[in-house]
Amino acid sequence: MIIRKGKPQDMNAVLELILELAIFEKEPDAVEITVENLIQDGFGAQPLFGLFVAESNDTIIGMALYHYKYSTWKGKSIHLEDLIVTASERGKGIGKILLQAMVDLAKEEKVKRLEWSVLDWNAPAIEFYEQSGAEILKEWLLVRLDENRLENFAKKNN
Repeated sequence: MIIRKGKPQDMNAVLELILELAIFEKEPDAVEITVENLIQDGFGAQPLFGLFVAESNDTIIGMALYHYKYSTWKGKSIHLEDLIVTASERGKGIGKILLQAMVDLAKEEKVKRLEWSVLDWNAPAIEFYEQSGAEILKEWLLVRLDENRLENFAKKNN
């Protein structure tokens, strides 16, 4: 198995992993992204994300997709959007190797934080992250305006 930076030709497999995660997270119909979106957004003139893939026997079996963000208190940070290992390959240490690639990137980029979210019911992921030394911030809540809420906000405030 190798860990490497993702390439445009990997995006079909990446989308399959994203769809697998959506099913696992009980949101099978929530994925709107396409292979074309992934290629454009990740490999265009101004890439919006970076990506590591885990590959075994020419098959992508895991990925870590990230983007940069900025903390007004700390400075440059990395947000790990998704760390996914296909179900048949879980428990083999692939997630830990992908997380290590992210830690190595964070150190190389001299970022102040590497952050991500985890669903409160995903006990195996929480245990994995805690065993990796990550801090689970229980007092912080995720806040979101989705497309409909963005539109409603704009209507109310214009």
